[in-house]
Amino acid sequence: MKISIERGTLLKAVAQAQSVVERRNTIPILANVLIEAEGDTASFRATDLDIEVVDKAPAQVERAGATTVAATTLHEIVRKLPDGALVTLTADNAAGRLTVEAGRSNFSLATLPKEDFPVMASSEYQSNFSAKAGVLRRLFDKSKFAISTEETRYYLNGVYMHVAEADGQKVLRCVATDGHRLARIDADLPIGAEDMPGVIVPRKTVGELRKLLDDDEQTIAVSVSETKVRFATPTITLTSKVIDGTFPDYSRVIPQNNTRRLEVDAADFAKAVDRVATVSSERSRAVKLQLEEDRLILSVNAPDSGAAEEELAVAYSDERLEIGFNAKYLLEIASQVDRENAVFLFNSSGDPTLMREGNDLSAVYVVMPMRV
Repeated sequence: MKISIERGTLLKAVAQAQSVVERRNTIPILANVLIEAEGDTASFRATDLDIEVVDKAPAQVERAGATTVAATTLHEIVRKLPDGALVTLTADNAAGRLTVEAGRSNFSLATLPKEDFPVMASSEYQSNFSAKAGVLRRLFDKSKFAISTEETRYYLNGVYMHVAEADGQKVLRCVATDGHRLARIDADLPIGAEDMPGVIVPRKTVGELRKLLDDDEQTIAVSVSETKVRFATPTITLTSKVIDGTFPDYSRVIPQNNTRRLEVDAADFAKAVDRVATVSSERSRAVKLQLEEDRLILSVNAPDSGAAEEELAVAYSDERLEIGFNAKYLLEIASQVDRENAVFLFNSSGDPTLMREGNDLSAVYVVMPMRV
């Protein structure tokens, strides 16, 4: 195999591949990227056995062929090469080496046979549809902060993507929760997604997927089966196993009868929470919200480090309420608001609180209070 490829193009392809590779590997071949060259294209494939990413890049292919080489090493080399350089990759499979040349730089890397590289078994997908990258990015970006990191409740370690009903209409919905907070985001149901099985997309896959969704207008082809999900652009294909488990009935924890309504400027609220939380002890990070007519007092009282208080002008006309929250959870939820105002709906100091963006019901967040 012998190919020449522009450094920027190569860096992008190898970066995508090496980010999937697990740093600590007991199987040497899983640390490698599979490079295949044919026609005028080079493809770069990497896997950790749960996720597989294939990135196709234009290249001058002098000799078609394939080899595998350490993904991180190749990425580091290409990253350090000068901008605009033309990089030539030459594989000598008999000697088990890959030569990387650019200008006066020359590297010789050990390779492993391409036959040893595991390729994810292809799957019959029950549902195939297309969605704009901007739509998918909103669904996953706004929900991923609530993914649980608790390994014992593995079925919460991802985003639950499924078809649901809202106001009599079918929608594509993403939900994530860790038991303390919950995010539920809706988008119009794409054509062809009606019969999609609900799947839990793992946290790592959500992180990798983000790299495919930079261009809002790009169309992403989505394929879903009971065991796998695939997202594809014309050049990159990301295939992932889904979490084998049942996502809990989240609708039961979304409060329906919270009537105390607080409307506040989302950016001002986030900054105020951040400021008062500075003095709180890391362990609890508790912030108390004291609601009175048209004013909100945020306070933290940490006996070992100090106290802080800040007042905000808000729209609130209900009876007085005191309620406490984990500062980190409040900040994460407030930072999801794209519009100017955040609307909080409370019931009592012991009940879950609902938050949404103005009157938009397509993004709903729930946060559990804590004692202060």
